[in-house]
Amino acid sequence: MKRLLVPAVLCAALAAHPAHALTVFDPTNFSQNILTAARTLEMINNQIRQLQNEAQMLTHDAMNLTGLDFNAISRLRTSLSSTTSLMNQARGLTFDVSRAEAEFARLYPAQYDATISNDAMAQDARERWSQSLDALRTTANVQSQAVQNLGDDEGVLSDLVQQSQSAVGALQATQATNQLLALQAKQSIQHQQLQIAQDRAMALDRAQEAAEDARAQEVRRRFSRDRANYTPQPVQFYQ
Repeated sequence: MKRLLVPAVLCAALAAHPAHALTVFDPTNFSQNILTAARTLEMINNQIRQLQNEAQMLTHDAMNLTGLDFNAISRLRTSLSSTTSLMNQARGLTFDVSRAEAEFARLYPAQYDATISNDAMAQDARERWSQSLDALRTTANVQSQAVQNLGDDEGVLSDLVQQSQSAVGALQATQATNQLLALQAKQSIQHQQLQIAQDRAMALDRAQEAAEDARAQEVRRRFSRDRANYTPQPVQFYQ
């Protein structure tokens, strides 16, 4: 009877004071959670780096697409138009092909016709001299204007080099380079204009010499003809 009382007392005591639940630690599940968190963090860091790279690319693209707030083309056109105006205002033999050919054939003949009067040949000689003088004047004016334009070109070149060196992107650098090429082309055109004016003056000078030779030949021919028809007459100095 006494043996049965002891377990009963123990059961009553345990029932009066219930036991607390024990926490179970699962190392496998803990490791998987850590790996998942690490992978998630790495993925977030990759996305952040990708966004940073894209933002940097957009910044570079914006810089490359930024236009150059400088344009020297109008200055180059103004400088070039000054020499072009001198060429257009050139007096004397025209630069028009058809008109120049007709005037040249009239004023600079390879041989004078026998029907041309001496006065007409003299008039042609005076006009040829005037043509040569006008050509030399045009050459001198174009040379003077070209020298003046060199100072303007030096300023344009300095500004373009500065713009090119301070370019923030590819577009600005390309635009500055294009304007530098435009400056080079303008100087080449101006050099051609000057060369044309000089060559024109030299050509007219040589043509004048050839025309004067033709005129001299015709004068000698006429003199020889008139002398052959001349009949000497006796002259009495004293009566």
